[in-house]
Amino acid sequence: MSLIQPRTLKGFRDLMPDQALRRADIVRVVEDVFRAHGYGPIDTPILEYAEIIKGKGGGEIDKEIFEFIDKGGREVAMRNDLTVPLARYVAQHEGKLVFPFRRFHIGLAFRGERPQRGRAREFLQCDADLIGPVGVAADAEAMIVMAAVYAALDVGKVTLRVNDRRILTGLLEAVGAPDQAAPVLRALDKRDKLGDETVRKEMSGVGLDDAAIDRVLAACTPGESDEATLAALEGLVGETDAGRAGIDSLRQVRRLFEAAGQDPATLRIDPSIARGLDYYTGIVVEAQLDDLPDIGSVGGGGRYDDLAGLYTKSHMPGVGFTVGITRLMDALDALERGGEATCTTEAMLTYPGDEHLTEAFAFSAALRRAGIASEVYPQPKKHGQQMRYADRRGIPFVFTRNEDGTFHGKRMSDGETLRCSDASDAVGWMRPT
Repeated sequence: MSLIQPRTLKGFRDLMPDQALRRADIVRVVEDVFRAHGYGPIDTPILEYAEIIKGKGGGEIDKEIFEFIDKGGREVAMRNDLTVPLARYVAQHEGKLVFPFRRFHIGLAFRGERPQRGRAREFLQCDADLIGPVGVAADAEAMIVMAAVYAALDVGKVTLRVNDRRILTGLLEAVGAPDQAAPVLRALDKRDKLGDETVRKEMSGVGLDDAAIDRVLAACTPGESDEATLAALEGLVGETDAGRAGIDSLRQVRRLFEAAGQDPATLRIDPSIARGLDYYTGIVVEAQLDDLPDIGSVGGGGRYDDLAGLYTKSHMPGVGFTVGITRLMDALDALERGGEATCTTEAMLTYPGDEHLTEAFAFSAALRRAGIASEVYPQPKKHGQQMRYADRRGIPFVFTRNEDGTFHGKRMSDGETLRCSDASDAVGWMRPT
């Protein structure tokens, strides 16, 4: 029988141990920030009914969904983000939840888009959402938690570029195209990638004349300062209620953001931010890694006041964001900030023969009880081979069972040694007080 070629699907990837450890460390930091702000974990299935996933993503996004007929003849789809499943979740379990409901969810999502740097078909998302309240306090909280996550990750300067869709809605009312919000917003979302000419063509295709397009593009260009940007927008949206509400909200979000002790320079009001998903209704945000802006956003989100209405008659507005861990790791690799390969094992036990396995296992277990991650080399190979294994793994301490019943310890970084009779001696040496 011929061998099957080992290979992965395009857009999917294996993680080597050091990459998986680094991702786990990042996730742990993100979880700690979420918990510190009162958010608790949930989980939802990767596979959902297709009508759930395709509820309100939008035409372009729906084209990227992995969907198929399962063995039961049902139309199913793999989740392409964690927000739509959340809307289904709160609608289905409404009676069991306490509102306002703060949740975080860390899990894989899938999109059938063209793989490229910073874009994969399988990717890890870390979402935090606040369901229930409407208003500036909830919007500001989302921005504050998001900024706190990137600060804790210590990935370099990250700018949160924020806008409010009500400003764009008001602008379209002012130019006489109130019913074209969805296609215009999707066109604007492509501006950074495709340029003004393509965006103009798309907006013209949905009925905007040249004067209206000029006004929209002028409004979507940030000024020298946030206040200058907002002042310009006030003149462009006119007296429209939606536009005024969006501008006032952004001013208040910035004030609360600074009151929470966040660096004011982290938040930038940028009217070019649109977000491509149809369900956003208010504030929208994209996180940009300043040292590598061309990789795209490393996180994003916003307010979605009508999303859960697809599944329940109850009004469940929400605001939240995602941290794109997969793209963030790609960016750190490109910037050569991926970190050194790490190892979970702090100490390894070697032994000269199987007759010493009992003592080696007992010594290793005693180290673990003291809080030191420990392993026993699983076969009695030559001592040199066992030491080379420890060196390649990056294990910092190695202990060898001697014929006389003692243990010989070696610190791999500098070769310092210790002769010890039991694990307590080793613990004191490894972690001096």
